[in-house]
Amino acid sequence: MYRVFESLDALVTTVEEARGVPMTSNCVVPRGDVLELLDDVREAIPGEMDDAQDVLDRRDEVVSEAEREAEETRSAATSEAEETLQNARTEAERLVAEAQEEAARTVAEARHEAERAVAEGRRQYAELTDRSRDEAERMTHAGRAAHDRLVADGQNEQTRLVSQTEVVRAAHAEAGRVTDAAHAESDRLRRECDGYVDATLAELETTLNNALGVVGRGRSQIWSGQYGQGGYDGYDNYPASNGRSGTGMDLID
Repeated sequence: MYRVFESLDALVTTVEEARGVPMTSNCVVPRGDVLELLDDVREAIPGEMDDAQDVLDRRDEVVSEAEREAEETRSAATSEAEETLQNARTEAERLVAEAQEEAARTVAEARHEAERAVAEGRRQYAELTDRSRDEAERMTHAGRAAHDRLVADGQNEQTRLVSQTEVVRAAHAEAGRVTDAAHAESDRLRRECDGYVDATLAELETTLNNALGVVGRGRSQIWSGQYGQGGYDGYDNYPASNGRSGTGMDLID
């Protein structure tokens, strides 16, 4: 195509520079040069036309190739996006499964710790109850034995004094005194027994409160992990849906 343009430009230049014919608009051109330029144009046109046709023929092929490559690129991008999405879903499911497994393990550990604390509290409760019951029975028996002994001593003393007629009145007075002393000693022993039982029960109450505190904290951790901020309000009250009283005594019972 460039050869045709060059030949045409040279032909135009030859005509423009040709010598003109006087009194006319015609000119005298060199025939050989013009024919040579025309031959060049005639020879160049078929080749240039073939090249242009080749370009036109390849246009559809290039467009088809571009469309094919675009379709392949789109398909690859779609496949890659689907694969990425599937991988993301798989990873998310794995993370969720791990989180659920960790939560279940934490709840199981908290439940085990709560059960252990409750069992320990029950054991201590049983031990303290048995010990306080034994001590109370021992002190009660001791008080009763002392009371019976003092009463018996008073009765014996009264009998001895009655046998002596000159000191009957004194005997009655001494018998009354001894009897009163026996009653007073019995009352003192009973008060001491009651005081010991009360102190033992107070110690038992403190131990049970500590055990209930441990249980409450364990339950708070369980409900905090399962229900967030709504599981435990800081006053040993839990949601009504759990079927418990919320005081921790249901774990002891």
